[in-house]
Amino acid sequence: MSGADMAKPLLGHGSMEGDPSVTPAAGRTIGVLGSGDFARSLAIRLVCSGFKVVVGSRNPKRKAGLFPSAAEVTFQAEAVKKTDIIFVAVFREHYSTLCHLADVLVGKILVDVSNNTEINHHKESNAEYLASLFPACTVVKGFNVVSAWMLQSGARDGNKQVLICSNNQEAKRTVAEIAQVMGFTPVDMGCMSSACEIENIPLRLLPAWKIPIFLALGLFLCFFTYNLIRQVIHPYVREQKNKLYKIPIEVVNTTLPCVAYVMLSLVYLPGVLAACLQLYYGTKYRRFPDWLDQWLQHRKQIGLLSFFCAALHAVYSFCLPMRRSHRYQLIEAAVKQAVEKKMNIWVEEEVWRMEIYLSVGIIALGLLSLLAITSLPSIANSLNWREFSFVQSTLGFVALVISTLHTLTYGWSRAFDENQYKFYLPPTYTLTLLVPCTVILAKVIFSLPCIQHRLLRIRRGWEKGRYVKFVLPSATGEYSSGETSSNV
Repeated sequence: MSGADMAKPLLGHGSMEGDPSVTPAAGRTIGVLGSGDFARSLAIRLVCSGFKVVVGSRNPKRKAGLFPSAAEVTFQAEAVKKTDIIFVAVFREHYSTLCHLADVLVGKILVDVSNNTEINHHKESNAEYLASLFPACTVVKGFNVVSAWMLQSGARDGNKQVLICSNNQEAKRTVAEIAQVMGFTPVDMGCMSSACEIENIPLRLLPAWKIPIFLALGLFLCFFTYNLIRQVIHPYVREQKNKLYKIPIEVVNTTLPCVAYVMLSLVYLPGVLAACLQLYYGTKYRRFPDWLDQWLQHRKQIGLLSFFCAALHAVYSFCLPMRRSHRYQLIEAAVKQAVEKKMNIWVEEEVWRMEIYLSVGIIALGLLSLLAITSLPSIANSLNWREFSFVQSTLGFVALVISTLHTLTYGWSRAFDENQYKFYLPPTYTLTLLVPCTVILAKVIFSLPCIQHRLLRIRRGWEKGRYVKFVLPSATGEYSSGETSSNV
């Protein structure tokens, strides 16, 4: 395969940045039909990028003050006559109001920037509907995934990609050229049939976050219920003590680290499962199950939710001494000590346990913060692959190990204290150790030279049971062919 073929996108949706056919075109006249917020932001960005802008409005005198002074605001028919490229910045339901311009729009390029209010609200996309109204025009779908705020900020923040599709390749190149001059990265999404997909993109609410969020909520509810039984219901049933005041702070604060810890381990568990499958099948070319594929693709979101829960746990922990109930308990303990005439209640073991527990927890939170920061596109793009892999893989695993030490120092020897088993239920932290310890143990096993070497060979293309041809000279000096297994 040639280098040019390898440079092509796998899905056919390629960035047009750097395309030699896309040449700068600043200075040409661009038309904008509409006078809303997006039209105004679009005009500002075009003017700042060096284009001449003509805005078509039904009430040019009233709307002129909203646009930059460098832009010409006139009637729609006049604006259309002065340019061959027109951005249609009006809603779909107002397309029919442009029908009186059909004669002057013949042969012009119309850029549809509209969006719907619901996903697949209409049978056909807005761009296809616009093309049906003006068959003599060339319609290009684009700029609908870009917000008005991003247009005014000049693409310095947020996603710089502009998705473009059309049945006319030359028109797509022209619009891509304009987008590139404006500071955006044009992405060719193919023919007009892709317009519906492009219009649905801004309407999707965190599509990659749904599964991780539901996972985090499910874990939170499970651990919250478990802690509620142990910390609130058990004292009430056994001792008739009202501990409901613990629910807003203590129970939540006990639940958050459990969720954060398990979620962090779930970031690295699919990698362990993938390695096990590769070792079992002896090849890297066999597809993983769909559920494992989805799991691998959601690791970033799961890790960020883990950091979010850990950060909340840190804030809740700082707030613990501020509670009125905590102050009452301190006073009660002091009075009890005075009555019993105890001069010293210092417990060396408990002091060291808490010191180590807090120190290790701070280090773990710092590493999680580093993982979260390097997940941001602006930071990740500044790192090469080895640096990014080191932070996300090596330091991420170190964070999991340190989080495990944080959990173990919290539990200390209390796992062997029968008083800690409420309703015969083990302490919560012992449950959270199951998955992380499994991941750590698997990582240690995979680091053994015999297994590590085999896994490395598989990931470099070696396959179990594959036969390779070889040629050996015979006794007569002639060459004969044969086969041998790659296992040898």
